Amino acid sequence: MCGRFTLTVGENYLKQQYNAKGEVDWLPSYNIAPTQGVLAVVHDGESNRLGKMSWGLIPSWAKDESMRSKMINARLETADEKPSFKRLMAKRRCLILADSFYEWKKEGKEKKPVRIYAPNNEYFAFAGLWDRWKSEKGDMISCTILTKQANQDIDSIHHRMPVILPREYEQEWINFEAKDPSEVKKWVHELSDIPLKHYEVSTYVNSPRNNDETCIERV
Repeated sequence: MCGRFTLTVGENYLKQQYNAKGEVDWLPSYNIAPTQGVLAVVHDGESNRLGKMSWGLIPSWAKDESMRSKMINARLETADEKPSFKRLMAKRRCLILADSFYEWKKEGKEKKPVRIYAPNNEYFAFAGLWDRWKSEKGDMISCTILTKQANQDIDSIHHRMPVILPREYEQEWINFEAKDPSEVKKWVHELSDIPLKHYEVSTYVNSPRNNDETCIERV
């Protein structure tokens, strides 16, 4: 799974990298937690757009927000079948931007936090799905991160990992045209993994209230 991550890269730089439109107020974040805002890129049929989404999917058909904390991740293996994700796999795909994520490695009775990052990239993109939920308070745009079986870089830490798209396939992922959900799943499964490294960090990161550079310091 993916339950906490970071994005410390500047908004203006990312807008340039993705040739994206949109104005957002984004500050570097060292401890992004579920239900918080994330920075994402979508394609609107004409151009890329950069903006904020709420992490934790609320499907458009949901009666209330109660399920969002349980919808931070979507399993790639079944996303083309589940009612909450199938339609989104076809057309509502997004890039959720990050520069590292955290997992907790179990050692005996302890769980030690580990920061996982891509040594060759300043930032990367999780494969995400998004939806628009209408309520009396207005529209809410929310998202979820696709996950898959961990590769050899991660499996000693956790058995699942987020789907991280190779840079050259990011644009294809958010292509506006509708696609068959099963074909999308097959395409993602065939992508190569980007190299990842990791190191242990302090339990300071355990609390979402802590959000500064201390979260990413090695111990």
